[in-house]
Amino acid sequence: MRTAGSPLRADHQVQLLEGGRAYFPALVNAIDQGLHEVRMETYIFDFTASGQAVAEALERAARRGLAVYLVMDGVGTPKVPAQWRTRFDAAGVQWRVFSPLGRLGLLIPSRWRRLHRKLCVVDGQLAFCGGINILDDFFDPNHGPLAAPRFDFAVQVRGPLVRAVHEACAQFWWRLQAARTARSAQFGSAWHALQKAVAQGTGAASSALAHSSAGDTGQPTGAASQAELVLRDNVLNRSRIERAYRRAIGEARHDIIIANAYFVPGGKLRKSLIHAASRGVRVRLLLQGRYEYFMQYHAARPVYGALLAAGVEIHEYSASFLHAKVAVIDSHWATVGSSNLDPLSLLLAREANVVVDDRPFALALQARLERAMVEGGQRVDPQAYADRPWRQRVLDRLAYGLMRGLLFLSGKRY
Repeated sequence: MRTAGSPLRADHQVQLLEGGRAYFPALVNAIDQGLHEVRMETYIFDFTASGQAVAEALERAARRGLAVYLVMDGVGTPKVPAQWRTRFDAAGVQWRVFSPLGRLGLLIPSRWRRLHRKLCVVDGQLAFCGGINILDDFFDPNHGPLAAPRFDFAVQVRGPLVRAVHEACAQFWWRLQAARTARSAQFGSAWHALQKAVAQGTGAASSALAHSSAGDTGQPTGAASQAELVLRDNVLNRSRIERAYRRAIGEARHDIIIANAYFVPGGKLRKSLIHAASRGVRVRLLLQGRYEYFMQYHAARPVYGALLAAGVEIHEYSASFLHAKVAVIDSHWATVGSSNLDPLSLLLAREANVVVDDRPFALALQARLERAMVEGGQRVDPQAYADRPWRQRVLDRLAYGLMRGLLFLSGKRY
């Protein structure tokens, strides 16, 4: 199997990281070992607990003379504490908040297009990608302290796809810079300023990558895996992540496991899962069992019926909040990333997943997901679903209808 649009490339070293307890020490260590440059993008950057450790690592890197670029989303991170604004500026950390909401907030449909990917690349040699925000495992911004850690994953990667991560981050940074320059320029010279900023940004990004790669081939030192970075944006990569899922599901022969926090798949993806189940493929979904947000929780339930009727197993995870966006197919194809299988991720947000074709990696992720189903999940009984109270049915349909109505206002079909 391979991602839609391009074949998987070999010679990667991919390490699975479960939760912040594995991810944040690896991330901080990579930043502390950096020599030239750190680029990071995140939806949420919380500056307490684990997030503070990451912020301090970025500050240390900038003070050592590294070029440090940080982009946070304006919804996930609506406010950067004054203390950290001052510390980042004093250290030389270059940071931006993508698409701040302003007075009208999300009333403007164009502002529904968020930066949701979680990427970091150090020296053009080591990259991180996954679903984990810069947010402590035991804290939720809307629900407070958590008794058990949030269930989520990331990967640490060396190999050819690191260049793709670097290029994606550099391109996005310079696009933000160009837009800022254009806004501040006089009307008559705005286009010239935009072109100049983009040209300077592209050249600087290429120079930084070449400099950081000098003397290091970037090849993995351990077992090699086939892997690819798969992006979703609103320009050239509008459906790559969904197509990668659908292609892998269409080629499945034995087993599909998908763990996804916000699961409201469109018609094509639902049909892919139903067709796989009809071919005799065992299809298991590990989904959010805890109430987190009205829309995401209730809008997911109306799609259960057709999947359950086709023989798809649905397990709801309730040991803590499930935030994972991962999948394993036939024990060798796997993906770990930031993309939910809902319209916000698949139609509006900037997302990033890593696809890996490697049996040991896939088996490790599969074992962890199967354990989560047994220890923290509960299988949905089709009859109990059909007999659920009428009040829940009303809320489910209301949320689903509201989601489709909002998509209509944004000009999207799903």
